[in-house]
Amino acid sequence: MAEILIGEDDADVRKWVGIALETQGYTVRTAPDGEAALAEVKKRRPDMLILDIMMPKMSGLEVCREIRAFERRMPIMMLTARNSENDMIEGLGAGADDYVTKPFSLALLFARVAALLRRSENCASACRAYKIGEHTVDLVRMSILSPDGAEKPLAAREAELLEILHRHRGEVLRREYLLDRVWGFNFYGNTRTLDQHIALVRRKLGGDSALLRTVRNIGYRLD
Repeated sequence: MAEILIGEDDADVRKWVGIALETQGYTVRTAPDGEAALAEVKKRRPDMLILDIMMPKMSGLEVCREIRAFERRMPIMMLTARNSENDMIEGLGAGADDYVTKPFSLALLFARVAALLRRSENCASACRAYKIGEHTVDLVRMSILSPDGAEKPLAAREAELLEILHRHRGEVLRREYLLDRVWGFNFYGNTRTLDQHIALVRRKLGGDSALLRTVRNIGYRLD
């Protein structure tokens, strides 16, 4: 079963979430602050990381950015007591794959953890690359390679979103379909999450971003 590291400064939350995940068969390790979480990732490379945003020594966002500099495949989920859209955008921009707002139910946590781990395995097994315009999406390196050789890392959800659009190239995919395929039918988050991931992917595609088209009131199409 997967090993999950929890970076959380609240001892009660850390213990509660840890015990809950262990009941589902996961191996759980914990860290009480950002520095300890980063050190643990470098030492053990867990299968998944759950990070509280507000932690001493290093925030969850800082830890996430540091990890994405050397580890792109590991699913990272943010725990936050803040529910503003800007906070969500900042977390996704730092490289997080998902976020859960406190307070949350265990059923929701279990579903989101299982979905992230499953999608991470799917991305790892794909092991191939394809072109979008002059850019190359490399699922082995989990990155987008630009014509000038620049490499822009992809988070797991970004990679899966692009993979689905690529498989249905030229088709208009409804927002509901993409949310269901990438986030799962039991996704309870803000539907703006899809738009924000599309915006992040477009930024990484640079001059080829126009190939990822918005079809008003319906969804998206990759040409």
